[in-house]
Amino acid sequence: MLKQNFQLKLSQKLSPQQIQLMKLIQLPTQAFEQRLKEEMVENPALETGKEDEFDYENDEFDNNDDYEDYDDFEGERIEADEINIDEYLSNDETPDYKLQANNYSDDDEDRSMPFAATVSFHQNLTDQLNTFILSENERDIAEFLVGSIDDMGYIRRSIPDIVDDMAFTQGIYTDEKTVERILHIIHQLEPAGVGARDLQECLLLQLKSKTPTSSVELAIDILEHQFDAFTKKHYDKLLQKYDISQEQLRKAIDEIEHLNPKPGGAYESNSRTVEHVVPDFAIKIVDGELELTLNGRNAPELHVSKDYQEMLQSYKDSRDKSSQQKDAVQFIKQKLDSAKWFIDAIRQRQETLFVTMNAIMHYQEEFFLDGDEGKLKPMILKDIADMVGLDISTVSRVANSKYVETPYGTKLIKEFFSEAMKNDQGEDVSTIEIKKILQTVIEDEDKRKPLPDDKLAEILKDKGYPIARRTIAKYREQLDIPVARMRKKI
Repeated sequence: MLKQNFQLKLSQKLSPQQIQLMKLIQLPTQAFEQRLKEEMVENPALETGKEDEFDYENDEFDNNDDYEDYDDFEGERIEADEINIDEYLSNDETPDYKLQANNYSDDDEDRSMPFAATVSFHQNLTDQLNTFILSENERDIAEFLVGSIDDMGYIRRSIPDIVDDMAFTQGIYTDEKTVERILHIIHQLEPAGVGARDLQECLLLQLKSKTPTSSVELAIDILEHQFDAFTKKHYDKLLQKYDISQEQLRKAIDEIEHLNPKPGGAYESNSRTVEHVVPDFAIKIVDGELELTLNGRNAPELHVSKDYQEMLQSYKDSRDKSSQQKDAVQFIKQKLDSAKWFIDAIRQRQETLFVTMNAIMHYQEEFFLDGDEGKLKPMILKDIADMVGLDISTVSRVANSKYVETPYGTKLIKEFFSEAMKNDQGEDVSTIEIKKILQTVIEDEDKRKPLPDDKLAEILKDKGYPIARRTIAKYREQLDIPVARMRKKI
């Protein structure tokens, strides 16, 4: 039996120009400036600065021109073939962009800041080896061990594997006993704890580098012999094991909790040059009213090259048009078209950014006026898309990659979006508001008896927010708050 199936598939297609515009909209300030520089290099018909006194109203490169001689080459243009948007657009939520300037006036200028020359983590460790008297073979082993330390400060490989690797890759022949001995030297380097093979060893190395006190010695004993009980916070077991008071145990645990579980990460963060996010927008309160400005660096002064237009005019006026001239004029025309499109795209980008952020600002007006996160209204991408008449995907690109400076700090715009939940009055409340209340409840709890998720659910229900225990657990994880047992203090 012959069957016929008819399937209608609807897919969104965009032209190359539309795709480029969407990519421009997605770019935050610094990335946009870099894209602008690249376009200036690639297209000599595009120039920055204010235009000279020249009439561009009826310029010769307008799309409505009637160059008969150029029309012969129109067929060689790149056609706007249908292209699947998903193959071209990035899904990155927050592109990495940070800069050292922060200026919002129309005459934005980059402020140069001095950078301190820093030594890398591994180079610092290698330099410290110079303080030890080592033979050539011992130094080779020590440097190999330093090279095996990861960015967090740990050596994650076993001694036998290291011995084999040195023999096969470096031609360094040694034994496990020698490597263990050199590893003890590595353990004397700063920061304390570097070169450890696991968390327990890392913490012990740091404790043993401290001035011995009764609390430090008790902490060392706990880590060496009761590590499992400590990590699981079985404090009653520790009190019974050591026959000590709660105060003595608290001081020992306090010593451990002030150690650094990632000694390499601490060094990297301290040596890294401080970078500052560049807000794409600024919201200020002027005479009780909200005022929105777009970072001026997103609105460069661009115009089409006068020289290129004059070259095109000269070609049009010439009587004899050679093949080489026709090739040249096609190149010029393409560059002029590209420059005009780019200027147009930047204007569209500016307008899209401004109207989108303006809608968000007015939607969350109560928050922006006093900074109370409890006044953030439930807001989804569709709410703003409907207000400004744009696609949800366009609003998403603005929200996910842009920052706004407010009187209450610089915020990632997507943080203002949240789902709605009903309170016991049947009113829509933002999940942001609920998370804030949950965080406050946990901060105020008795750390000797932290509240489990079911008890937290009861408290929020009493406050007018009927939420299931599993939802409490989800919000707690999103807030990076551990379970009750791990929040316990003594």
